[in-house]
Amino acid sequence: MTAPAQHHAPAPHSYVSPIPVRRAHLGDALTSEWTKIRSVRSTLWTLGVMVLLMLAIGLGVAAIAANAGEQGLGDESALGFGFFGMLPASICVITLGVLTIASEYGTGMIRTTLTACPSRARVLTAKAIVFFLLVFTVTTVVAALVGAVQVALVDAADTPTTSEWLRATVGAGGYLAMLGLLSLALGTLIRHSAGAITVMIGLLLLPLVAALFMFSEALRSVQEWLLTYAIPSQMISLYAAQPPFGDKGPSGWEPLLIMTGVAGIALAGAYALLNSRDV
Repeated sequence: MTAPAQHHAPAPHSYVSPIPVRRAHLGDALTSEWTKIRSVRSTLWTLGVMVLLMLAIGLGVAAIAANAGEQGLGDESALGFGFFGMLPASICVITLGVLTIASEYGTGMIRTTLTACPSRARVLTAKAIVFFLLVFTVTTVVAALVGAVQVALVDAADTPTTSEWLRATVGAGGYLAMLGLLSLALGTLIRHSAGAITVMIGLLLLPLVAALFMFSEALRSVQEWLLTYAIPSQMISLYAAQPPFGDKGPSGWEPLLIMTGVAGIALAGAYALLNSRDV
């Protein structure tokens, strides 16, 4: 007796997508983050207010100095007046840096982001690159415009050197962008917009305010350190070739290097926690 012949059904045709399938890379994450950061209203508002503050305060102080004549200017250039607009503008940069990632935790968008791009390090890298390039470009261009008008208005001040121009434009833009990256890292660590912004504003202003009330002689060294290395003091030092607060302290490009180091350490912690904990 022979076994009955088995008839196999023909294999169905497998579906082939007309869309080319390829592995995602950092460029795709950069495109996604650029689309998000330019399409939300918070970016337009924070950067718009930042530009307005830098223009209004920087040019207003220069106009006052121009009307005051040669009194009190010494051998300084007019580019140092850019600090007065840079300080309030830093609050806008801090806010945008925190919102770049913390707002996604608040709305739940972070789950969609990490589902579309499971590599968490790639997501944070793309956010950091897009944010840094956007803030650095905007602040450098505005600082250059403000500096040019300040030099033209204040005739009594010295003509700035090339090094002073670079620090007042590229240096100022780089410092604010690094301060924003520090805010982005803190937003990643805290995952709450209001909390991270409050901590960053405290970090910006509290050391300088606390130093003003340290009247005890035992706290003299702490007071001097805070007055020298507080963030507003570093912004002033960015415009000076020599330490503006005595013989010690940062000057020239050193504030930018300090802020780059601090932002790098904070980002390393953000990478570690983002990869180790749940969303």
